Amino acid sequence: MKPDPDAEPFSGVSPSSTDIGVIGSGLVGTRVSAILASKGLRPRIVNHVHATELLDCSTVVMAQGGRHAALAGTFLSHGVNVVSCADGMADVLALVDLQERAVANGVVLVPGAATMPGLSGLLVAHAARAFDTVDEAHLAVHGTGGPACARSHHEALSGSSIGWHDGEWLQRPAGSGRELCWFPDPVGPRDCYRFGTAEPGLLQRITPSLQRITARVSATRRDRMTARLPMMSPPHAEGGVGGLRVELRGSRQGRRHVEVVGIADRLATVAGAVAAEAALAVRTGAVGPGVRVLGEVDPDGRGLPNADLLDAVLSHGISLHRYVGN
Repeated sequence: MKPDPDAEPFSGVSPSSTDIGVIGSGLVGTRVSAILASKGLRPRIVNHVHATELLDCSTVVMAQGGRHAALAGTFLSHGVNVVSCADGMADVLALVDLQERAVANGVVLVPGAATMPGLSGLLVAHAARAFDTVDEAHLAVHGTGGPACARSHHEALSGSSIGWHDGEWLQRPAGSGRELCWFPDPVGPRDCYRFGTAEPGLLQRITPSLQRITARVSATRRDRMTARLPMMSPPHAEGGVGGLRVELRGSRQGRRHVEVVGIADRLATVAGAVAAEAALAVRTGAVGPGVRVLGEVDPDGRGLPNADLLDAVLSHGISLHRYVGN
């Protein structure tokens, strides 16, 4: 459905449309719903088959498995704000392409509101404040949030990955580029590899000064060898403690400077906190219409409140670690 170009933009919030909906009752969806309920809200929870029952909501959090872009477009066309937990490369990039539809209908779309992408963008914006200029960002993630996330990561180790290098996009085979990355305890060091993620594209959007962007995921030899095959065993209901690592490089006071920050927690908990707090921020109506990426600085002052969002996410018992060393 295409928006009527002659129609008045719809704000996405009206007296008769104040509910907030959650699609998906898995690990992430359950955590999103619990956080919203703790704020005094009564989220309406449905599975993806009944998603259209939420078309009268003001804001919807998409926390189900599978692709999100097509359904998100339907919600936008009906004047509903959307916060998506999707992390697949093709799906997230398709969500970003819905900018015109979101603006035409006066609503907000937040793509990739999970761990990486999601919290990663907030951490980049946070760590960048320690620099005069940032020119490199190198990110890594370990663990999965649940079965759907595990399947997505399994697929992401096949195909190709993207990276930003000196002003040019590079494609490399997923599963290549081994690098030992240190995560906060108790995760510790893990071998990490390139994978199919939209993270470099989102980071280049929110921090145009970056000249080099890489994103990696931890993997075992078995993970890499079987990436192009169906998963050999069903994924766990929830993995153990996962981790996110963000390394920025740039200049400060005329000298090269490096900042490394990260978290170690259950990734479903992290993703649920990020999505819920993003939805609460959007629901207030203070965020201007369009695609709004976590961590992006908006000169018009109507973007997402990144610093407040990071504080809100950390308030759910998630600890932020900073590497201190020579």
